[in-house]
Amino acid sequence: MEHMKSPFRGIAHDVRGRLLCYKRDWIAGITSGFGILAPTTYIFFASALPVIAFGEQLSRDTDGSLSTVETLASTAICGLIHSILGGQPLLILGVAEPTVIMYTYLYNFAKGKHDLGRELFLAWAGWVCTWTAVFLFLLAIFNACVIINRFTRIAGETFGMLIAALFIQEAIKGLVSEFNVPKNEDSNKVKYQFQWLYTNGLLAIVFSFGLLYTALKSRKARSWWCGTGRLRNFIADYGVPLMVVVWTALSYSVPSKIPSGVPRRLFSPLLWESESTHHWTVIRDMGRVSPAYIMAAIIPALMISGLYFFDHSVASQLAQQKEFNLKNPSAYHYDILLLGFMIPQLASMFFQTLLCGLLGLPPSNGVLPQSPMHTKSLAFIRKKLVESAKESIKMKASSSEIYNKMQTVFIELDSLPNTTTVVNELKDLQEAVMKVENGIEKTNGMFDPEKHIDAHLPVRVNEQRVSNLLQSVLLAASICAMPVIKLIPTSVLWGYFAYMAIDSLPGNQFWERILLLFVPSGRRYKVLEKVHASFIESVPFRSIVVFTIFQAVYFMVCYGMTWIPIAGILFPVPFFLLISIRQYILPKVFQLYHLRELDAAEYEEIVGSPTHAPSLNLRVSFYTIHSKVLLLTSLPKNG
Repeated sequence: MEHMKSPFRGIAHDVRGRLLCYKRDWIAGITSGFGILAPTTYIFFASALPVIAFGEQLSRDTDGSLSTVETLASTAICGLIHSILGGQPLLILGVAEPTVIMYTYLYNFAKGKHDLGRELFLAWAGWVCTWTAVFLFLLAIFNACVIINRFTRIAGETFGMLIAALFIQEAIKGLVSEFNVPKNEDSNKVKYQFQWLYTNGLLAIVFSFGLLYTALKSRKARSWWCGTGRLRNFIADYGVPLMVVVWTALSYSVPSKIPSGVPRRLFSPLLWESESTHHWTVIRDMGRVSPAYIMAAIIPALMISGLYFFDHSVASQLAQQKEFNLKNPSAYHYDILLLGFMIPQLASMFFQTLLCGLLGLPPSNGVLPQSPMHTKSLAFIRKKLVESAKESIKMKASSSEIYNKMQTVFIELDSLPNTTTVVNELKDLQEAVMKVENGIEKTNGMFDPEKHIDAHLPVRVNEQRVSNLLQSVLLAASICAMPVIKLIPTSVLWGYFAYMAIDSLPGNQFWERILLLFVPSGRRYKVLEKVHASFIESVPFRSIVVFTIFQAVYFMVCYGMTWIPIAGILFPVPFFLLISIRQYILPKVFQLYHLRELDAAEYEEIVGSPTHAPSLNLRVSFYTIHSKVLLLTSLPKNG
């Protein structure tokens, strides 16, 4: 509790640290020239598609009170402000699944109260946002961010699995709804006759599963045998939005005899229509909310502030994880303070723009996986080294010659003045290229630039604010493109929800342990032939099973809470309870060494070694070839 005795200390430290590099952030982005456009476009598509999908989900769950226009507006405005005033400019903000869940609970509560109802739902949500901001201010002022490291892997990955499950749930609910008449619609219309409803549902299955399959395939384009490297990289980076365009185009190939409205398409009022313009004056209705409901707003505000504190801080943490080798300091405390301002009032004398609660918009916070994706897209040394290595391989150079040329290229491109430090950082890459052990070069194995450089190259990131600013501008511009966005079939969005869920699972250690439970004992040695976490070799299989079952049961409890009417808004509480459970209860059940391996902030990842030992016991480590340190959590996509 020492940190509470020095209020503002964390904020002051963050501000001082970021002011020193603020000018450099802008210069680095501007001097990048057209090179900054590639990561900007990449992260724009990665941000826009989930926000559009969440807008459709909100529109359905709130009976049209909120829609895609509001989610895009919130993401764009918060992104603009954060890119200019934020502490960590690599952090991407957006409306995420937890916000959608919370606003659905708020709407279901409000519409059942005669003195609130649908009319005052957004006004009451404005009060919830105001209280949320107060709590976030207090968390920032009293340095609460120092406890972020208490959220270990078990909390992050359970939360990630919950978001993935909710994505799948939303995809299933969406597909089922395609066979039904929407709320408040005239069931006598031609398109709602049984045969056309059935046709709409079947087309929805085709488009959603088509999008899901092709999107997953496109993500693996770099491993394809056909096509040039540039084409495969383009498809891997932009294949998902491209598949949305392709399946949207295919939806217009249905026979002309099918009535208009089949397949069903995204509905959202345009920015200038009355259904949208009333949001901008919600602040006038806040005075009509009774004092009792203003005070009652404290309860959901406590949950939302805790959820945003966790989600925002983890997203920021993963955007600046150790493997990215960022040189500029973090700013957790200051960013939580800024998030508090952005939730209720981004237009006071401080920020000159009204936002979120007072504008009737759903709040934005740091999002995953877009934040670490943004940082990774700004790594600028990898491409040159891959080209250098491939050129040397074509010339049939020796391993030593390949490595020496790559080292020369790296030193030329790197900004660090100390060459000795750079050479030490390249040790892992040297071992991968030359298979060096105890100073002796080994000849077995083949160096693959595409595979090994990603795994062993010290990353250098172009730390700047311009890409975040530009992608926010593009999001703002896309609000005016709503007539085009409305062409997307809703079934394509349900497929996209399923894609986000499935694509978030690789790298989630909780999911990988679940799969391990279903591997027969006689075939577990196969796991060691692939890249795997070190706990597989160092922790007894029985302990892995018990830990995984505990986590699975806890996950089901968290998921079950989301189904509780109204009280389901308390679903973030179990994640905060995990701090105490992890600290005081789990150490009594598991050996400390095993617990550190299963739930560490960092872990070793071991490259697999082919073996023919079918009776291999996973308790003993035999096949450690090379290890490296990775960061803790691989959280879900769009949460």
